[in-house]
Amino acid sequence: MMNIKTYNAISHTGLDYLKDRGYEINGDQDPDGILLRSQDLHKEPIPKSVKAVVRAGAGFNNIPVADLSKRGIPVFNTPGGNANAVKELTVAALIMAARPIVGAINFSNQVRGGDVSLRTEANKGGYRGTELYEKTLGVIGLGNVGSKVANIALAFGMKVIGYDPGLNANTAWRVDRHITHAKSVDEVLQQSDFVTVHIPYTKENHHFIDADKLAEMKPNAALINFSRGGIVDDEAAVKALNADKLRMFITDFSSEVLFDNDKVIITPHIGGSTVEAEDTSALMAAKQLDDYLTSGNIVNSVNYPDINEPFTTKYRLGVLHNNVPNMIGQITKVVGELDLNIEELSNRAVGDYAYTLLALNQLPLGQEDNIVDNLAAIENVLNVELYQDQD
Repeated sequence: MMNIKTYNAISHTGLDYLKDRGYEINGDQDPDGILLRSQDLHKEPIPKSVKAVVRAGAGFNNIPVADLSKRGIPVFNTPGGNANAVKELTVAALIMAARPIVGAINFSNQVRGGDVSLRTEANKGGYRGTELYEKTLGVIGLGNVGSKVANIALAFGMKVIGYDPGLNANTAWRVDRHITHAKSVDEVLQQSDFVTVHIPYTKENHHFIDADKLAEMKPNAALINFSRGGIVDDEAAVKALNADKLRMFITDFSSEVLFDNDKVIITPHIGGSTVEAEDTSALMAAKQLDDYLTSGNIVNSVNYPDINEPFTTKYRLGVLHNNVPNMIGQITKVVGELDLNIEELSNRAVGDYAYTLLALNQLPLGQEDNIVDNLAAIENVLNVELYQDQD
């Protein structure tokens, strides 16, 4: 029986799936996998027994991906699991950026005594907003969330301009043909009345929207960040707001510099906080973890290449290794020296790391540890897992 360690009250949808598959949850023995939401693993000791870490959500900056990669441990996320929830909150933010809803609600709650109706009518002019119709929305990042936001904005009668450096066929299919594809971020920033950012947080994307990019925006434009903290340079955004170079900033990520500013609206990281999103993400995470631990299939990994093949043989060997020359030759040589026949072989690489999945129909009794140890002894091999089809 394999054991899974969980954090952050993972939805029962995911936990029940794993229990039905025979896993023990948070048992005493060393865990085979870790399933989490927002728990910070950077300061947590990760046992040697762990074979995979799965984040029930899209962001993964709470996981020490670089360290785990060197140990041959795939890290997974669940892109799209909470996309609809984040889309809906982004649309709400877009409306709040056009209409001073928060201030109007606060005003209404403060009007007491006398003729409330008359006083409200007399003062409501201070909360006049603008319409989204025929305004331009700029969407930076056209993935699972950005594409949904872009498409729904068209229904408001908005002009939509999008930019995605990784634009591919899948992205193109998701995005309505009436959305203009910008050739650069600068083009989006310069043309848009509202800008929403939907890109992952990486070292390269830290302060993606910085002082220079903010300077390219229209002074009456609004900026929305429901992607990740650190994507926008909050200090630069506040300086732009105070200098009337930016009209409003709405974000799902708090920082000290943003507090007590009438032009800032902060929500407490609730983009994916719906019952449906948490259930969907947890189930996706559980299925991905189970698939890897039982068959070696990698789907939605953030540090190793995806390989998703039917398990049609008796055994499989998953070899996680550095992306260097002659690895396949060395791996197949070890298997051949044990007089074993490789029925199928899949190999893919991404960046510094690669994954080789071998299918075997025979493995003499007692050779299990032998073949794993021999493969693990190859220079640049980081981890080896043996899988046996139970059917």
